[in-house]
Amino acid sequence: MEPRLCPVRGVFHVPARLVSQKQTCASVRQAVAWCYRGGSISAEPRINDRIRVPEVRLVGPSGEQVGIVPLAKALELAQEYDLDLVEVAANARPPVCKLMDYGKFKYESAMKAREARKNQAHTVIKEMKLRPKIDPHDYDTKKGHVVRFLKQGDKVKITIMFRGREQSRPELGFRLLQRLASDVEELGFIESNPKQDGRNMIMVLGPHKKKTEAMAEAREAQAARKAERQGVSAEESPAAPADEAPAAEAPAETPEA
Repeated sequence: MEPRLCPVRGVFHVPARLVSQKQTCASVRQAVAWCYRGGSISAEPRINDRIRVPEVRLVGPSGEQVGIVPLAKALELAQEYDLDLVEVAANARPPVCKLMDYGKFKYESAMKAREARKNQAHTVIKEMKLRPKIDPHDYDTKKGHVVRFLKQGDKVKITIMFRGREQSRPELGFRLLQRLASDVEELGFIESNPKQDGRNMIMVLGPHKKKTEAMAEAREAQAARKAERQGVSAEESPAAPADEAPAAEAPAETPEA
């Protein structure tokens, strides 16, 4: 059991079984501090004055090895370079610290994590439900949805729903699933063969393209459409008005005889 904070503010409770005779007061103070922090350990590295060791193994701004230096000397170098002293390997003996711009480092790390999440592919299973005696127009509509899902790199779960006496004729659903699989065989394959599940018959189709490839193609197509729209708008922009034609001169008067 972990140390916990009592409802009364400022009063800490450490279970007696966590404290043995061999434990020192420092261990108890560490448990109390852990409780005061709410049980969470910060993932942020220690920087500058938060580093509490007598000496560190210092790495320069360009990655060069400076060596083992006193903490005061490392802080002095950080001030000289106008950088931060960041503890990058706290478990090493002595800890490894590096001179860097910590704010810039955090920003670049956040941007890399954001880009990684953007390119991360999540496996999604779409579902499409059909009836054994489906209308041809409805079948084409449902097949269009399946084609769109497979182009996006998603799996599709096809469910045939039987009702009443249709349950005695499962071959109708099986033939319909085989027909759908043959219609979309260029985009997907049968990942799970048709099987009866109560009143339903289920089949799973998997895409030939991976999710990441489909996402990349979608981004390229979007960029191409955007560039095309910008080109069309530039062509349709009105041209500069032409200079007005000069006014016609009045006819010269003929002198009287």
